[in-house]
Amino acid sequence: MRVLVTGSEGFIGKNLCQFLFKRGVEVEGYDIKNGGNLNSNFNGLDAVIHLGANSSTTETDIQKIIEQNFEFSRIVYELCSANNVKFQYASSASVYGNSTTFDEDQFCSPLNPYGFSKYMFDCWLLNKKHPYQGLRYFNVYGKNEEHKGKQASPVHQFTQQAKQNGTIKVFKNSEKMSRDFICVDDVCEAHYRLLHSDASGIFNIGTGSTTSFLEIAQIIGKKYNATIETIPMPKELKKHYQYRTKANNKKLIDAVGEIDWTDVEEYIK
Repeated sequence: MRVLVTGSEGFIGKNLCQFLFKRGVEVEGYDIKNGGNLNSNFNGLDAVIHLGANSSTTETDIQKIIEQNFEFSRIVYELCSANNVKFQYASSASVYGNSTTFDEDQFCSPLNPYGFSKYMFDCWLLNKKHPYQGLRYFNVYGKNEEHKGKQASPVHQFTQQAKQNGTIKVFKNSEKMSRDFICVDDVCEAHYRLLHSDASGIFNIGTGSTTSFLEIAQIIGKKYNATIETIPMPKELKKHYQYRTKANNKKLIDAVGEIDWTDVEEYIK
């Protein structure tokens, strides 16, 4: 199998390229950071996994994020369609906003331009004939997060705080803020299994369980003997903040079978 991965220098992209290579897949990487143009000749490819995007949930330049996330994704999809190449892409659980349900076919109300751009592309694909697999990532953590800064997962950020300062900073009421934390290795497993599946559509990529931010901080604090400090949430985050995510992953499991999800506490330990 020959697969092109866009965004290959990103957090998930790096992990996915390594994962696929170890399983005998011939992997080509493309990342805008390295310059050059995306090869428009997709002949000879079995699949494209499109991860390249502006992943900042705090980006406010709507024109920029639509161009980088929607328009670029549309071009990649149309190249795949024209060359009959399998198309996978990264969507995001941010599309759900502060919904209390997380079903792939529900109407969504994203809270920020990033989530809106992802949902815009999800909806655009609904009337397209060429099959696609959209992987709607929940809260991904794991190795190779170093470059993400404030966009890194709480698992990474809290660990760095504990090791460097001996203090972990959490927002007030963080015990009420819970997410579906999924290890990047499990994300890669989902991509790999879907490559071998004919299923088409959007798939939630999450464990179906939740852990609060405070619990994550406590687990890491115990490991590194760090204290926990409560801070107020910045005003600019409040109206764009998702307070809970929990994947309904039945559609994914029906397509690829059960996945032995990594437990976030065991991963940290």
